[in-house]
Amino acid sequence: MTDHALVIGEALVDVVVNPEGSRTSHPGGSLANVALGLGRLGRPVSLLTQLADDAHGAAVAAHLHESHVTLAPGSISAEHTSVATATLDSTGAATYEFDLTWELNPDAVAAATASDAPPSIVHTGSIAAVLEPGAHDVAAIVEKLRDTATVTYDPNARPTLMGEPADARVAVERMVALADVVKVSDEDLEWLTQPGESIEDLAQQWLSAGPSLVVMTRGGDGATAFTNALRVDVPAAPVTVADTVGAGDSFMGGLIDGLWDANLLGAERREALRTVDEPVLTGILQQCIRIGAITVSRPGANPPTRAELIN
Repeated sequence: MTDHALVIGEALVDVVVNPEGSRTSHPGGSLANVALGLGRLGRPVSLLTQLADDAHGAAVAAHLHESHVTLAPGSISAEHTSVATATLDSTGAATYEFDLTWELNPDAVAAATASDAPPSIVHTGSIAAVLEPGAHDVAAIVEKLRDTATVTYDPNARPTLMGEPADARVAVERMVALADVVKVSDEDLEWLTQPGESIEDLAQQWLSAGPSLVVMTRGGDGATAFTNALRVDVPAAPVTVADTVGAGDSFMGGLIDGLWDANLLGAERREALRTVDEPVLTGILQQCIRIGAITVSRPGANPPTRAELIN
């Protein structure tokens, strides 16, 4: 095992439609955003994804490279680079439409699981973990690498792609059972709950399914973390919101970074993660909140660098 992160999932071009109707485009994708955030925080990170050898793919690759993210072998394998259209309302909140496919190159899958230097952490989620045929390969990679690595997962639900909530929940909970850490928004939990079930009920169910830590983000109300022994609530930071694009992904990158600082990564640290104490967990969440606040204070998925956090 080596001290680096492997992120598995979608990278694409985001087209943002502003409330007045103007359009801008920039590289994005939930998992690409998490990798970007880690790279900007100075963490060695590679992204296993599906891009094409086209203009959009080149733009995404260059964007990632600028933030020190390495593309994993086999990531340039698509016929065309996927596009997500995010339409913002008057509050800056986004709804999404997608033109994408998700299928990993078999050579890329083999390379990810055959490395002589496996990562200390593997992160996946969102579209990549539920959209076939690629989701099957994602689960197989995670299952293999969890023998040595911490597994983190963010469902980051996209209802327009994931179908009925009951069906999506089956796929989501398959990944929850493989994960050591789950980060999920209260909105995603609300979408996945069944009648009569609260979002906290569902978060606790997931905790009992195997993870050591479940973190629920609450937007302007902060975040809550659950372990078998603890519940930790951290308030949101005051901020003027430009938009919420990439906010959850930035929080996720901050969560991985905080666990890294606390020496809680790697399969051999599972017991330490399971028994993390309240001061450590509170400090990690506070840093995540700060990272998310910086991201929402400026347009697009633009997480902070380490220097911005220090200053």
